[in-house]
Amino acid sequence: MERLLRGTGSTTALIFFLLKLSVAVDIPLSVRQVPTITKQSGVQVAFPFDEYFQIECEAKGNPEPTFRWTKDDKPFNLSDPRIIVSDNSGTFRIPNEGPVSHFQGKYRCFASNALGIAMSEEIEFIVPSVPKFPKEKIAPLEVEEGDPTVLPCNPPKGLPPLHIYWMNIELEHIEQDERVYMSQKGDLYFANVEEKDSRNDYCCFAAFPRLRTIVQKMPMKLTVSSLKHANDSSLSTEIGSKANSIKQRKPRLLLPPAEEGAESPVIVLKGDTLLLECFAEGLPTPQIEWNKMGGDLPKGRETKENYGKTLKIDDVSYRDRGNYRCTASNALGTASHNFHVVVEEPPRWTKKPQSAVYSSGGSGVLLCEAEGEPQPTITWRVNGAPLDGHPVAGDVIFPREISFTNLQPNHTAVYQCEASNVHGTILANANIDVVDVRPLIQTEDEESYPAVVGYSAFLHCEFFASPEAVVSWQKVEEASPLEGERYHVHRNGTLEISNVTEDDAGSYSCWVENAVGKTAVTASLDIRNATKLSVSPKNPRVPRSHVLELHCESSSDSRLKPSLKLSWGKDGEAFEANGTEDGRITIDGANLTISNVTSEDQGVYSCFAQTALDNAADVTRVTVLDVPDPPENLQLSHRQNRSVQLTWEAGDSHNSNISEFIVEFEGNKEEPGRWEELARVPGKDTTVLLALAPYVRYQFRVIAVNEVGRSQPSQPSDHHETPPAAPDKNPQNIRVHASQPKEMIIKWEPLKSMEQNGPGLEYRVTWKPQGASASVEWEEETVTNHTLRVMTSMVYAPYDVQVQAVNQLGSGPEPQAVTLYSGEDYPDTAPVVHGVDVVNSTLVKVTWSTIPKDRVHGHLKGYQISWWKTRSLLDGRVHPKEVKTLRFSGQRNHGMLPSLDAFSEFHLTVLAYNSKGAGPESEPYIFQTPEGVPEQPTFLKVIKVDKDTATLSWGLPKKLNGNLTGYLLQYQIINGTYEIGELNDINITTPSKPSWRLSNLNSTTKYKFYLRACTSKGCGKPATEESSTLGEGSKDIRKISEGVNLTQKIHPVEVFEPGAEHIVRLMTKNWGDNDSIFQDVIETRGREYSGLYDDISTQGWFIGLMCAIALLTLILLTVCFVKRNKGGKYSVKEKEDLHPDPEVQSAKDETFGEYSDSDEKPLKGSLRSLGRNLQAAESADSLVQYGDGDHGLFSEDGSFIGAYAAAREKGSADSTGSSAATFPLRA
Repeated sequence: MERLLRGTGSTTALIFFLLKLSVAVDIPLSVRQVPTITKQSGVQVAFPFDEYFQIECEAKGNPEPTFRWTKDDKPFNLSDPRIIVSDNSGTFRIPNEGPVSHFQGKYRCFASNALGIAMSEEIEFIVPSVPKFPKEKIAPLEVEEGDPTVLPCNPPKGLPPLHIYWMNIELEHIEQDERVYMSQKGDLYFANVEEKDSRNDYCCFAAFPRLRTIVQKMPMKLTVSSLKHANDSSLSTEIGSKANSIKQRKPRLLLPPAEEGAESPVIVLKGDTLLLECFAEGLPTPQIEWNKMGGDLPKGRETKENYGKTLKIDDVSYRDRGNYRCTASNALGTASHNFHVVVEEPPRWTKKPQSAVYSSGGSGVLLCEAEGEPQPTITWRVNGAPLDGHPVAGDVIFPREISFTNLQPNHTAVYQCEASNVHGTILANANIDVVDVRPLIQTEDEESYPAVVGYSAFLHCEFFASPEAVVSWQKVEEASPLEGERYHVHRNGTLEISNVTEDDAGSYSCWVENAVGKTAVTASLDIRNATKLSVSPKNPRVPRSHVLELHCESSSDSRLKPSLKLSWGKDGEAFEANGTEDGRITIDGANLTISNVTSEDQGVYSCFAQTALDNAADVTRVTVLDVPDPPENLQLSHRQNRSVQLTWEAGDSHNSNISEFIVEFEGNKEEPGRWEELARVPGKDTTVLLALAPYVRYQFRVIAVNEVGRSQPSQPSDHHETPPAAPDKNPQNIRVHASQPKEMIIKWEPLKSMEQNGPGLEYRVTWKPQGASASVEWEEETVTNHTLRVMTSMVYAPYDVQVQAVNQLGSGPEPQAVTLYSGEDYPDTAPVVHGVDVVNSTLVKVTWSTIPKDRVHGHLKGYQISWWKTRSLLDGRVHPKEVKTLRFSGQRNHGMLPSLDAFSEFHLTVLAYNSKGAGPESEPYIFQTPEGVPEQPTFLKVIKVDKDTATLSWGLPKKLNGNLTGYLLQYQIINGTYEIGELNDINITTPSKPSWRLSNLNSTTKYKFYLRACTSKGCGKPATEESSTLGEGSKDIRKISEGVNLTQKIHPVEVFEPGAEHIVRLMTKNWGDNDSIFQDVIETRGREYSGLYDDISTQGWFIGLMCAIALLTLILLTVCFVKRNKGGKYSVKEKEDLHPDPEVQSAKDETFGEYSDSDEKPLKGSLRSLGRNLQAAESADSLVQYGDGDHGLFSEDGSFIGAYAAAREKGSADSTGSSAATFPLRA
């Protein structure tokens, strides 16, 4: 493709230069030459709305020409004061001021110098008059109903074109039809008038669009006299009918008028439009037909307009001349008229005289031939004057030719040839210049020409020479002219180098030499790399409705890249710059995207690259895949009781092979119109033998499948009906339901309509107790539906049950027996609780005795424990009864109760349950849980710090889980590094003390504090807090945590004492107490500064500053929320991850193997996140893990298989300690 385009580019360039050579020689103005008219006006119309009227005539020559004018073949003087003459040309202007009608006429311009005179064609200047209808009084016209009539228009003359309209005074068009017609001249004809034609405002309007003028004729009145008796309405219809029958007559032509006879001549110019019109009066209204005598009307160019009254032939040629006939006819006769059409033509050149340049002693010929109808007359002039003889000895003059021999400088002149007939005149000037000069090279010296590798290069050397000259090219560094097939010098001096390479770069010389002398110029050739394209993907296959993206990768010379333009096309037609109007195909430079691909998008897509010097293209063929067309012509053959052969023809696969055919059928009596799949056939086959069921009226259809999808279904086949037969199968899925003891409601899946095989389908149900002797007969019952209720003699006893299908033609196969149980009853005894073993403060193990199998009265599903807390052992407070239950599946005698409150008293009962429901409960059993470890303190705050002391305050745990014995306070240094200080312990044995003052701390040091509440069973989870001591010389600062509500109006905080600091936190609504996202310390200075706050708060700069701080704070809030939602960490969390809590329970501690909730475990050397602790705590509180819920941790036999995390009072995520409290690594 690239090579093809290269060839195309080279050919285009070659044609351009050859055309350049074929035109007449253009003499440089530096050489003496006769005048040549370069511009002249055509027909000029003096429109009244124009500012001025300009008649143009411009010419060139050496010496510079002068101008004169004639008007109507008489000299025209441009000295009229109203005329404005242009400098250095013959153009003049007539201002539109006052009357200009005396300027109307035919003008001719003459341009002359010492060597000759050039003459323009005639320029007609038209001054149109304003058209007007004459003022006249038009007599009313009265005619009888059924008579013909004509309303004349007689429009005024004016500048064509003329458009005529008939309207009423309300400017509504008079309706025209077969009966009413407006002629080409504008008259309104009626073939026969009717009463409705009566009106007094028939107006003829003449429009002259070029003059922007519409004129109106005086209104005309037409009265149609009715022949009906107005005073006898009962007879009016009959009399009117008789009257009209009297008026009935055969057609008579009104157009053309009768005075033109049976035939009229028509002259039309070749290429114009022929209009012939016929209109006939008569009653009934005549119909018009047209035909050409001895031939046919020209197809494709002829139309019949105005209800057939006008024959129109466009672009008339000589073959359209001849006789045409119009025939008007009605039921009473015919009338006709012939038109003799003559085709004529204004003069046109067949050989137009051409200007030429000759050297002395040469010879030449001027030819002048023209055609037209009538044949044009040829006349010659020289320098604008008639050529009446032989102006120069040796010249030969013929009507259509002038021959010159031994040309000399005195032959130099302008010759005019004029051809004319009745339809017009044409004029041609031919310059004869006899010149002897040394070659003049018109191309600039030292021009540089770029070219592309593989293309043709053109180095120009345009010249003028007389006599003729010889052109030669050579490389500057070489002495000999260029030779070889790759080099070609055109007649105008241009050097063409084909298929250039990089070696062709360099400087070249062009030498032009004739008998008078020689001249030379130099040029340089610059070679550039060719542009290349690659469209991807190559030849894609795209499913319909998908999106296709094509990319055009281009590479070009760096010097051509600025001019590189890419465009796209399909199947040889270019796309618009941005794609299609509907936006489905979009183009963005090198990318073309087709959305919602359709079959019309299939084709060859081309990417074109155009630079200033070369072009390139690449193509890709897009194949659009679609679902196949539906199969056709379904045929049934080999019809049998249980089979039939189906044959079809495949439809169009739409570029994707058919992988298979799906055969569907319709015939289900229960669901008529529902199609079901019957068979699948490989895509290469178009016939299949179908296995059928009895007693079905089949109809088939076929669907084709390819990689895109399924086709629409084919048209249905003929029907095929199979005879009935006994059932082939029995019902499946036989099951039992019972709502009361001893009952069996037997159910089964009924046979589908296609499985019944015949009419009268019933079900034979038989049953007997399982294990009964052979002498016990089967009980039997036949039903038509798919359920049967049977009452048995035993509760929950097994029975053998059979269900067999039966229809009018026989029974189905021998049925298989299934075992079903009769209805259950409630268990009638309760288990006995043997004991409760305490595992730890929140977990106990309950054991009980199972109930005998014969007391279950059904299928035992398991046991249920119900328990409730009665009182707290800590304060003795009685607890309201809130019963909780937990079920244990299967036959078992023990179960675990989790999530109990420590140090409390409970009651529990146990019952058995089956599918029917629950049995009686056991007697309540009382047990108590021991003490446990407390929850973490509700908060821990540093309320005062100094350089070596810190005072802490805390709140009691929400749940003590026993008698509180004291607190364990721990602290360590965390000065922002990966190394942390040794953990220090302080045992606080006074449970009622809510604060503690630590001393001997390091100054200017950051600490982390941990506080645990303790009982006799151990200490619980810690609450944490961080704080820094002060430096040397710092004041004692009290820190008071204040939660700030951002939506409230903030007033200055009351100072608790001078020098105290307030901690201000910005908090989100649903975070924990310490989940601040911004924190700062405000140190108060005492009451004496309160007035300062009032003054500052009223200052504009302060208000602006506060607004800016508030805006930045809100932005910070938003960023933090986004970060939190994306799983990011905050600074507090990072610190806590760096400095973990001092203790963590190992995985071993959280298993069921040790039920100890006492004692502190040794601190581990690994870090554990709060998230993991919370997960363990939630696990401990879940009942689902111990019962029959979706996440139960018991096996089918009820044994405990999951790991139980002992309830170690781990606290909740909403604790008042750090929001991500972790245990520290013990040093």
